[in-house]
Amino acid sequence: MEISIRRQQPRHLKPHPENESALGFGDIYTDHIFKMDHFDGSWRNPRIEPFGPLILSPAAMVLHYSQTIFEGLKCYRHPDGRLALFRPRENFKRFNSSAARMAIPLLDEEFALRALKELLKIDGGWTPSLPGSSLYIRPSIIATEEHLGVRPAREYLFFIMLGPVGPYYPEGFAPVRIYVEDSYSRAAPGGLGNVKAGASYASSLLATEMASRKGYTQLLWLDSVSHKFVEEVGSMNMFFVIDETVLTAPLTGTILPGITRASVLTVARDLGLKAEERALSIDEVLEAQKNGRLKECFGSGTAAVISPVGRLCYRDEVFQIGDGGIGEITRKLYDELVGIQYGLIPDERGWVEILD
Repeated sequence: MEISIRRQQPRHLKPHPENESALGFGDIYTDHIFKMDHFDGSWRNPRIEPFGPLILSPAAMVLHYSQTIFEGLKCYRHPDGRLALFRPRENFKRFNSSAARMAIPLLDEEFALRALKELLKIDGGWTPSLPGSSLYIRPSIIATEEHLGVRPAREYLFFIMLGPVGPYYPEGFAPVRIYVEDSYSRAAPGGLGNVKAGASYASSLLATEMASRKGYTQLLWLDSVSHKFVEEVGSMNMFFVIDETVLTAPLTGTILPGITRASVLTVARDLGLKAEERALSIDEVLEAQKNGRLKECFGSGTAAVISPVGRLCYRDEVFQIGDGGIGEITRKLYDELVGIQYGLIPDERGWVEILD
């Protein structure tokens, strides 16, 4: 399919942020957006047009039955000025996995990546150069059909939007405080825990807000059946370092298969570390903390890359992780991943795609 392009006229182009150190996350958007419609059984009309509001009927099915999915990836500016993507095919592969679970028509993954690259040819100049900053990429699909009966929609909109961002957490690469949630649940077996659907995140907002009021950056979710085994932390996968072994929960259907998570496991093993995916109870974590075997904790995800954890609070008792600072293994993994993403160290695994 050919992609039609309608550019903004020069007088309508938005000014680029002058202070990259004050970008924040998710508040600024570039001049253009990619869109494509699904109707009559196929994806049609791929186009790049000026960024602006969507026109939706109040009866659009996304507004009633939450049939919507999204992805998150980044474009990085390398020291030589070139732009690069980090494992983008894995994102579109996961996007289709989410679509299948939500009864949304699948995309041609290679075409979706091509569309993204065409959009970046136009708005890639928005990519900041300050270390830790990037151009965030948000592909999404929403159900647009006007219908109030409960069934999968027959019409959809796929779009890709861009925006320059700084660190996801204001703390940057610094230890955060995590509250262990043992009342509310994030995901149940057979549910949407392994899907990047809007509904997955909506169900987490209340408990997260309650933790924020107590002074915590994020929640560590426990499994919904026994409230015993650790799962994700906020919108990230969670890792623990116990006895020099890097541990994370297995992908059993309630955990999002993070691209950064998979990259952390690969890099850890390449660095000669032992890395395991296994069920880990909160009791085991706290016992390891008490006897000095729990060395480090960190979350991993596209937005923050790696976020070290300095303290956990469980049932109103606060536990310090290690010395409360950034652990040696956490820093090694962060430096390796960020170095690859920003072109500071060689990419020996073929993870980076340089844009023409």
